[in-house]
Formats: sequence, C-alpha cells, structure tokens
Amino acid sequence: MTNLFTSDLKVINVGLDAFADSIIQNGGNATKVAWRPPALGDTNTGRALATLINNEEVDAANRIALSRYLAANPVLKGVGKAANSVPGMGERTLLHAGPPISWEEMGGPMKGAIIGAVIYEGWTETEKAASEMASSGEITFSPCHHHSAVGPMSGIISPSMPVWIVENTEHGNKSYSNFNEGLGKVLRYGANSPEVILRLKWIEETLATVCRAALQNIGELELKPLIGQALHMGDECHNRNVASTALLIKKLLPSIIKT
Repeated sequence: MTNLFTSDLKVINVGLDAFADSIIQNGGNATKVAWRPPALGDTNTGRALATLINNEEVDAANRIALSRYLAANPVLKGVGKAANSVPGMGERTLLHAGPPISWEEMGGPMKGAIIGAVIYEGWTETEKAASEMASSGEITFSPCHHHSAVGPMSGIISPSMPVWIVENTEHGNKSYSNFNEGLGKVLRYGANSPEVILRLKWIEETLATVCRAALQNIGELELKPLIGQALHMGDECHNRNVASTALLIKKLLPSIIKT
C-alpha cells in the first residue's frame, strides 16, 4: 500500500507557480522549477530544434569545432591600433558586443559607452552632441565578432583604441581585443565621465606604448601555458583574472624595465 497520503508531501512543481503556492500554503513542501515549453511553445520551431538532437551532421560539425578549439595555440603577437589592425575597421566605425543592433535598440549601458567612445575619439565634445551623432547615421555600428574581435561587456572598440593582437599559430587566424580598463567607472559598463576618457587616453598613450615595446623585445608570448597556470591558481579567465594578469606582468616586466 502506498504511503503517499500518510507521509510529508514533497512536490516538484513544473508549471504555474500557483500550483506550488497552494501546496505551500497548506503546509506542504514544493520546489518550483523554472520550466518553459521548448521554443516558448512554438510548435514549428520546437520541431526544428528537435531535429538537432542526435543529428549526425551537427554532431560531426561539433566534433570538428571542438578539435580545432583544443588544437588552437593562441600566441600574443603584439599591440596595435584598432584602426590599423582590426579587419574592416572604418574611420567612423564602432564595434560592440552581441549581434547587429541599431542605436535605437541599444540598452542604456551600451549607449553610454558609445557616447564615451565618440568623445574619446574627439568626434564631439559633449554627451548631447555624441548622442545626436550616434543617432544620425554618421557612425557605423558593427559586432566585434564580425571583425575577429572581442570586447568586454558592451564591447565597444573604437578606431584609436589599442588592441592586443593574438594569432592562433595552429590555423593562422588572428583575433583582437581592447585593453581592460580595470575596476570602477569604466566605459564597458557605460560610464563616460571625464575620468573615464582620461583613463582611456592613458591606456592609449602610455600603457599600450609600454606593452608594445615590451612585446617587441620578447618577440611573442604563448598564452596557452599562461592560461593553464592561471586556471590552477584560481582564475576562470573571464571574470577573475588576478592570476593571469600577474603572470602576464611577470613575463613582460623584464622587458618593461629595459624600455
């Protein structure tokens, strides 16, 4: 005989919260599961997604992608100016994170970062003028990934910004990323006050110059061993980069002193 009705009720609720609320209000124990129908209930899209499961073509493509990822050998080659290094970087181009998006559809932090980048570039002097320029069509907005580039958070890369140049020596492709601004008020979160612009100028004129000279002395720097060591030291090489930053500085410091 079942003891369902004689033991404490423990329910996993999939669906409307109201079902779980009723159980909890009557002394029961209910765990709410945040579940939604596949493709938000769209039948055609759901069926299309289902065809990707155990699909040999998809699985084969994933195996190729994973093998290339594991075989990749990222090497830091140098520091360059975005306008001269990033493919397709036009004179009035701003790269951003995420898929293609218009000025009108951008969120507040990305718009703030765009405004800051416009002022940093010297295209305008005020936030109002920068906003008007951004909405006028004078600026080309393009995703970082369309240019073999990556940028943190809002991902804004402007023509004058210095970028790290990394080459995958296994397959010959290159990628580019702007410098990390550090903590506090930063462009990547949408801040665009004078202190933010001043820091960006310092990165461009001082920090990048020193790093460029140091790398020229070293020649190049393999990143895979550095990443592996940083992971063992507690970094996940995304949000926490304390160890990887320290390891990079350790590699560059002898050359920095010489410069």
